[in-house]
Amino acid sequence: MTVNTPLCFRGKNILAPMVRVGTLPMRLLALDYGADIVYCEELIDIKMMQCKRVVNEILETVDFVAPNERVVFRTCERERHRVIFQMGSADAGRALAVAKLVESDVAGIDINMGCPKEYSTKGGMGAALLSDPDKIESILTTLVKGICKPVTCKIRILPSADFCIACPLSEQQVGFCLCLCHPVGVAFFGDCYLVVEDTVDLVKRIEKTGIAAIAVHGRKKEERPQHPVHCDVIKAISEAVSIPVIANGGSHDFIKEYGDIETFQKATAASSVMIARAAMWNPSIFRKEGPFPLRKVMQDYIKYAVRYDNHYTNTKYCLCQMLREQLETAQGKKLHVAQSTQEICEAFEMSEFYEETTALFEAKKTSLETKKQDEDDQMEDPNVIKMAVRFDKREYPPQITPKMYLLEWCRKEKHPQPVYETVQRPLDRLFCSVVTVADQKYRSALWDKSKKLAEQAAAIVCLRTLGVPEGKLCEGENHLINKRKREDQEHLNNGDHGKDLAEPSHKKASFAEESSDMNAPKMQW
Repeated sequence: MTVNTPLCFRGKNILAPMVRVGTLPMRLLALDYGADIVYCEELIDIKMMQCKRVVNEILETVDFVAPNERVVFRTCERERHRVIFQMGSADAGRALAVAKLVESDVAGIDINMGCPKEYSTKGGMGAALLSDPDKIESILTTLVKGICKPVTCKIRILPSADFCIACPLSEQQVGFCLCLCHPVGVAFFGDCYLVVEDTVDLVKRIEKTGIAAIAVHGRKKEERPQHPVHCDVIKAISEAVSIPVIANGGSHDFIKEYGDIETFQKATAASSVMIARAAMWNPSIFRKEGPFPLRKVMQDYIKYAVRYDNHYTNTKYCLCQMLREQLETAQGKKLHVAQSTQEICEAFEMSEFYEETTALFEAKKTSLETKKQDEDDQMEDPNVIKMAVRFDKREYPPQITPKMYLLEWCRKEKHPQPVYETVQRPLDRLFCSVVTVADQKYRSALWDKSKKLAEQAAAIVCLRTLGVPEGKLCEGENHLINKRKREDQEHLNNGDHGKDLAEPSHKKASFAEESSDMNAPKMQW
């Protein structure tokens, strides 16, 4: 398979919020304010491989959900052609598996080869890949051939030798020196030249894999935001390859407002600019007309956070990053003590918006449940007998249930043991059970909160249809209780004083219920 033309990236301003920041609300806000392409936070391949793709009808999103039901990645139709899925991976096979999982919902796939954090490098991912060009080539080539969406990667600049033995300036230990006789592949840095040949060689090798673009963070692995970004190195790379180069790392030194984006782009000769921290501090930095007041930006962000059910801890983190030096203000202190999305809304005088939005969600959920119930009813086997009943244990003697009565009736009539099939509805996680007795199916028209309650309700429908007592207190004398009394007396007469008097009949009934629980298949609708 081939990727789209790399030119699709040329001339774009690209937002790439980092880990814990690039969630759906922040990405949509950046698009609102003028960003052309957005990146999700880096997501590890092993974690993503455990996820299943779920269409969230209430939020109108596509969710990739982990086995513990935590949403690992959430996206929506609006950003589908503008969001790049950034992945942490050290294995070509895993990277391809994840790319195939998400490719229909994103605009492209990016491999992060620039993250210097220990959690990433210890697993051989991020900046650790820079020392293994063969693995880089394997991962990128596999992705380019295996998916139909553009593939990109992000790197940092490589370390070079501490001095050039051919240059007398090397003795001064001023950066990395280069004599005039050195080949192309250098960049001017202060009063000497910085050797970039290793980085350029790596980028040229990456270019041959067929990727659509490459992002370059203009710092080395060990450098941090307080260190100056090496624009000249990015420029040398931009001039050495034909694919678009995306300049990254200018938030601290360059980018304070919209006009600075173009300044950084010109300084690096890059095709595009990727912004992380500056966009996190105020996403309206992408507005050509100038940034909005911070309060408006924060309120706009909160609206998206509520609308897309963003976890309050991430919402709080992003708002704290926007406040920065204002964290000690009255507004910042209110945010600091907030322990839920509702409390965050209260801190920003948006309680009414929160209540209206959550009410809309509840109404939509109810509507979807009703629609789903109608669809279930239409698709259901017309031969199933239904009644709207529930099991209330307060209406029955202790340890006596409709399932026990149905089992006794089947034994008496020499029918096979009742078979229960229970399903759970994913939308609301309620249960419904169908019991088959003598080749006839029975179920309650109502859904219950547990599997056991659903099975008891199905048994009630069957017993009432057959006109058989179900054991309720209001039915008067209970023959199962009388049967247990007779069995207890027999045990006394036989000298079994050491055993629980209720054990035989109780154990048989309990075992029958438990075995039917174990045999009943669980299916998800």
